[in-house]
Amino acid sequence: MPLDEQAQAWLTQLTESGLPSLHEMPVDQARQAYSQVATQCGIKPEEVAAVTNRSIPGPHGEIPIRIYVPQGSGPFAVLVYFHGGGWVIGNLEVVHGMCTVLANRAHALVVSVDYRLAPEHRFPAAVDDCFAATQWVAEHAQLINADVERLAVGGDSAGGNLAAVTALMARDRGFPRIMSQLLLYPATDAKAHTPSSIENATGYFLTKDLMQWFYGHYLHSDEEKDDFRVSPLRARDLKGLPGALIVTAEYDPLRDEGEAYGMRLVEGGSTVTLKRYLGQIHGFCANLAGVMDVGKEALDMAGRFLRESFRAGWSPRSWF
Repeated sequence: MPLDEQAQAWLTQLTESGLPSLHEMPVDQARQAYSQVATQCGIKPEEVAAVTNRSIPGPHGEIPIRIYVPQGSGPFAVLVYFHGGGWVIGNLEVVHGMCTVLANRAHALVVSVDYRLAPEHRFPAAVDDCFAATQWVAEHAQLINADVERLAVGGDSAGGNLAAVTALMARDRGFPRIMSQLLLYPATDAKAHTPSSIENATGYFLTKDLMQWFYGHYLHSDEEKDDFRVSPLRARDLKGLPGALIVTAEYDPLRDEGEAYGMRLVEGGSTVTLKRYLGQIHGFCANLAGVMDVGKEALDMAGRFLRESFRAGWSPRSWF
């Protein structure tokens, strides 16, 4: 399918701006540029009952989190959410609008996690922070008016990677029990050499060179690419994992690895709803949903998935 008209218009505007690619910038400048894009193009925040910033203890210091509370009395189901940005860029602000939308659509608390970034903090710092934050939410559910029996993890891009890894670690350690996974165009294989990584290597915002730049800052060595905490698709066993919604985009180099992860989950016994959005590019339903109508539709679907999975209760076959 041809590029969506709104996606094409946005890419044209980006090209005409004359800005260099993120991987051609110093890290600090890339962070500023990414935040600016998300502020200008992300979905506008909706009204929720409360938004609270706080810090929680992590393995190597405090972890900032932001808690979004929907209308109602609770206790609420809870989504622990990890922002994207290649483990190098991104923060709580880049997903602020979408977290309000997910809180309202899912009628759930959303706990957004500001995990440590590379290259200042390389692998496994982000993994450790995300798992620690998920544990904290489960252990302090009463404190934040959450229902520990209805706990999900989610994220976009690198955040989707961290959500998938958190679910794997929780399964292996026996706690916390995660009900479902929301994985928006997740990175699942650092060694991916797929048709989509070749066909969509350039021209669609996220490029092959940018992914290499991200991994170069995130990892200490190429050997770490085989670690399931970097490449969950390379985990030996994907049995006993919560059901998932996996969203991919046609013109995304990560498309095929995200879909391959979904198939591995199905083979392991989990129920997966896999939705490929034709004509779309990486970022369309997180950082670009304010300028792409299909992105808004995808967030609505994500909210429905979470709401229905929370209603159904935990199972590897928790939805559809």
